[in-house]
Amino acid sequence: MTEPTTPETRLWTPEGFREDEWAHAESADALAGNGRFILPLQAFLGLDAEVRRSAKERLGVALQPGDQLEKIADLLDQLSLVALAFPAFNDGRSFSKGELLRSRYQFEGAVRATGQVLVDQLPHMLRLGFDEFEISNPVLLKRLDEGRIGGLGLYYQPTEASEPKGPKYSWRRVRDS
Repeated sequence: MTEPTTPETRLWTPEGFREDEWAHAESADALAGNGRFILPLQAFLGLDAEVRRSAKERLGVALQPGDQLEKIADLLDQLSLVALAFPAFNDGRSFSKGELLRSRYQFEGAVRATGQVLVDQLPHMLRLGFDEFEISNPVLLKRLDEGRIGGLGLYYQPTEASEPKGPKYSWRRVRDS
Protein backbone atom coordinates (compact mmCIF):
# COMPACT_ATOMS: atom_id res chain seq x y z
CA MET A 1 0.00 0.00 0.00
CA THR A 2 1.41 3.38 -0.96
CA GLU A 3 1.24 6.54 1.11
CA PRO A 4 -1.15 9.16 -0.23
CA THR A 5 0.81 11.97 -1.79
CA THR A 6 0.52 15.39 -0.25
CA PRO A 7 0.68 18.39 -2.51
CA GLU A 8 3.93 20.30 -2.56
CA THR A 9 3.74 23.56 -0.62
CA ARG A 10 6.15 26.34 -1.48
CA LEU A 11 6.53 29.82 -0.08
CA TRP A 12 6.10 32.61 -2.62
CA THR A 13 6.57 36.36 -2.16
CA PRO A 14 6.38 39.11 -4.80
CA GLU A 15 10.16 38.60 -5.18
CA GLY A 16 9.62 34.93 -6.11
CA PHE A 17 9.85 31.54 -4.43
CA ARG A 18 12.09 31.20 -1.39
CA GLU A 19 12.89 28.92 1.52
CA ASP A 20 10.42 29.17 4.37
CA GLU A 21 12.14 30.05 7.64
CA TRP A 22 8.88 29.65 9.58
CA ALA A 23 7.40 26.40 10.87
CA HIS A 24 3.82 25.82 11.98
CA ALA A 25 3.72 24.58 15.57
CA GLU A 26 0.80 23.32 17.65
CA SER A 27 1.95 24.67 21.01
CA ALA A 28 4.26 27.18 22.65
CA ASP A 29 6.61 24.30 23.52
CA ALA A 30 8.17 24.84 20.10
CA LEU A 31 9.65 28.13 21.30
CA ALA A 32 12.06 26.16 23.48
CA GLY A 33 13.89 25.17 20.29
CA ASN A 34 15.57 27.26 17.65
CA GLY A 35 13.73 28.73 14.72
CA ARG A 36 10.69 30.82 13.95
CA PHE A 37 7.23 29.49 14.73
CA ILE A 38 3.64 30.22 13.75
CA LEU A 39 1.35 29.34 16.64
CA PRO A 40 -2.42 28.85 16.66
CA LEU A 41 -4.31 31.77 18.18
CA GLN A 42 -5.02 30.11 21.55
CA ALA A 43 -1.38 29.03 21.99
CA PHE A 44 -0.21 32.56 21.20
CA LEU A 45 -2.71 34.14 23.60
CA GLY A 46 -1.65 31.68 26.31
CA LEU A 47 1.94 32.95 26.27
CA ASP A 48 3.19 35.19 29.02
CA ALA A 49 3.42 38.82 27.83
CA GLU A 50 7.17 38.92 28.52
CA VAL A 51 7.71 35.73 26.49
CA ARG A 52 5.76 37.27 23.58
CA ARG A 53 7.87 40.44 23.71
CA SER A 54 11.21 38.65 23.99
CA ALA A 55 10.37 36.17 21.21
CA LYS A 56 8.83 38.71 18.80
CA GLU A 57 11.31 38.10 15.95
CA ARG A 58 10.58 34.38 15.97
CA LEU A 59 6.88 34.48 16.76
CA GLY A 60 3.91 34.44 14.42
CA VAL A 61 0.23 33.65 14.89
CA ALA A 62 -2.19 31.72 12.67
CA LEU A 63 -5.78 32.91 12.48
CA GLN A 64 -8.60 30.76 11.15
CA PRO A 65 -11.52 32.49 9.39
CA GLY A 66 -13.68 32.32 12.53
CA ASP A 67 -11.00 33.78 14.83
CA GLN A 68 -11.53 37.38 15.83
CA LEU A 69 -8.80 39.75 14.70
CA GLU A 70 -9.58 41.99 17.67
CA LYS A 71 -8.10 39.35 20.00
CA ILE A 72 -4.60 40.20 18.72
CA ALA A 73 -5.12 43.88 17.81
CA ASP A 74 -3.36 45.14 20.95
CA LEU A 75 -0.63 42.49 20.63
CA LEU A 76 0.50 43.15 17.05
CA ASP A 77 3.68 44.85 18.31
CA GLN A 78 4.65 41.43 19.71
CA LEU A 79 4.41 39.64 16.33
CA SER A 80 6.54 39.44 13.21
CA LEU A 81 4.00 37.52 11.13
CA VAL A 82 0.26 36.93 10.97
CA ALA A 83 -0.81 33.88 8.92
CA LEU A 84 -4.40 34.01 7.70
CA ALA A 85 -6.01 30.71 6.73
CA PHE A 86 -8.06 30.10 3.61
CA PRO A 87 -9.35 26.56 4.30
CA ALA A 88 -11.85 26.65 1.43
CA PHE A 89 -12.04 28.68 -1.77
CA ASN A 90 -15.46 30.06 -0.85
CA ASP A 91 -14.51 31.45 2.57
CA GLY A 92 -13.26 35.01 2.13
CA ARG A 93 -13.21 36.19 5.75
CA SER A 94 -9.41 36.20 5.79
CA PHE A 95 -9.39 38.72 2.93
CA SER A 96 -11.02 41.22 5.28
CA LYS A 97 -8.59 40.41 8.09
CA GLY A 98 -5.61 41.02 5.80
CA GLU A 99 -6.93 44.39 4.69
CA LEU A 100 -7.75 45.42 8.28
CA LEU A 101 -4.29 44.44 9.51
CA ARG A 102 -2.78 46.94 7.06
CA SER A 103 -5.38 49.74 7.00
CA ARG A 104 -6.88 49.85 10.49
CA TYR A 105 -4.06 48.41 12.59
CA GLN A 106 -1.04 49.52 10.48
CA PHE A 107 0.61 46.13 11.00
CA GLU A 108 4.05 46.26 9.40
CA GLY A 109 5.04 42.62 9.82
CA ALA A 110 4.44 39.90 7.26
CA VAL A 111 0.87 38.94 6.36
CA ARG A 112 0.81 35.39 5.02
CA ALA A 113 -1.96 33.49 3.23
CA THR A 114 -2.17 29.77 3.97
CA GLY A 115 -4.43 26.98 2.75
CA GLN A 116 -6.44 27.25 -0.47
CA VAL A 117 -4.57 30.07 -2.22
CA LEU A 118 -5.87 29.92 -5.78
CA VAL A 119 -4.95 31.46 -9.12
CA ASP A 120 -7.69 34.09 -9.22
CA GLN A 121 -7.22 35.10 -5.57
CA LEU A 122 -3.52 35.95 -5.60
CA PRO A 123 -3.77 39.38 -7.30
CA HIS A 124 -6.49 40.44 -4.86
CA MET A 125 -4.45 39.26 -1.88
CA LEU A 126 -1.47 41.27 -3.10
CA ARG A 127 -3.60 44.40 -3.39
CA LEU A 128 -4.94 43.93 0.14
CA GLY A 129 -1.47 43.80 1.72
CA PHE A 130 -0.61 40.10 1.83
CA ASP A 131 3.09 39.65 1.16
CA GLU A 132 3.74 35.92 1.73
CA PHE A 133 1.86 32.91 0.35
CA GLU A 134 2.02 29.19 1.10
CA ILE A 135 1.17 27.82 -2.33
CA SER A 136 0.13 24.21 -2.91
CA ASN A 137 -2.28 24.63 -5.83
CA PRO A 138 -0.51 22.98 -8.82
CA VAL A 139 -1.90 25.44 -11.38
CA LEU A 140 -0.77 28.44 -9.36
CA LEU A 141 2.64 26.87 -8.69
CA LYS A 142 3.13 26.39 -12.43
CA ARG A 143 2.04 29.93 -13.28
CA LEU A 144 4.25 31.48 -10.64
CA ASP A 145 7.19 29.39 -11.86
CA GLU A 146 6.51 30.94 -15.27
CA GLY A 147 6.35 34.43 -13.77
CA ARG A 148 2.62 34.88 -14.39
CA ILE A 149 0.76 36.46 -11.47
CA GLY A 150 -2.45 37.20 -13.34
CA GLY A 151 -5.12 39.66 -12.35
CA LEU A 152 -7.24 42.24 -14.06
CA GLY A 153 -6.09 45.39 -15.80
CA LEU A 154 -8.71 47.62 -14.17
CA TYR A 155 -9.59 48.07 -10.51
CA TYR A 156 -12.78 49.64 -9.23
CA GLN A 157 -11.93 49.98 -5.57
CA PRO A 158 -9.00 51.44 -3.63
CA THR A 159 -6.96 49.08 -1.45
CA GLU A 160 -3.70 48.97 0.50
CA ALA A 161 -1.73 49.18 -2.77
CA SER A 162 -3.15 52.39 -4.19
CA GLU A 163 -3.59 52.85 -7.90
CA PRO A 164 -2.77 56.03 -9.81
CA LYS A 165 -5.79 58.17 -10.59
CA GLY A 166 -7.37 57.73 -14.00
CA PRO A 167 -7.91 60.69 -16.29
CA LYS A 168 -11.19 61.73 -14.60
CA TYR A 169 -12.86 58.78 -12.92
CA SER A 170 -11.67 56.39 -10.22
CA TRP A 171 -13.07 53.43 -12.16
CA ARG A 172 -10.56 54.10 -14.96
CA ARG A 173 -7.62 53.10 -12.84
CA VAL A 174 -5.23 50.79 -14.62
CA ARG A 175 -2.52 48.51 -13.33
CA ASP A 176 1.11 49.48 -13.90
CA SER A 177 2.87 47.10 -16.25
